[in-house]
Amino acid sequence: MRTNALPKASPNLNGRCERAIQTIKYECLRKFIVFGKRHLDYLVGEFVAYYNTARSHMQRDNLPPIAEPPDELERIQLDQIEVKSYVGGLVKSFERKAA
Repeated sequence: MRTNALPKASPNLNGRCERAIQTIKYECLRKFIVFGKRHLDYLVGEFVAYYNTARSHMQRDNLPPIAEPPDELERIQLDQIEVKSYVGGLVKSFERKAA
């Protein structure tokens, strides 16, 4: 395996990569026993999909990175909420049921 050296003029690049790896370790991999490369690839793929589509981010006012902010907020009843599991049931997301 060949590694690429970081450019001299971008000191923040390494820190961002390390933070992304740390997030995957703390929020996903420390909660599973990994049984090989294929299992690791599956877990990381599932977590990255969850991270980019459903996980809330403080920098975006607790919205997922891909979602747009809602126009207005309305109250919903508990029976209209659907619970979805991600990363093998490790993370749960609450969404409105489809009509």
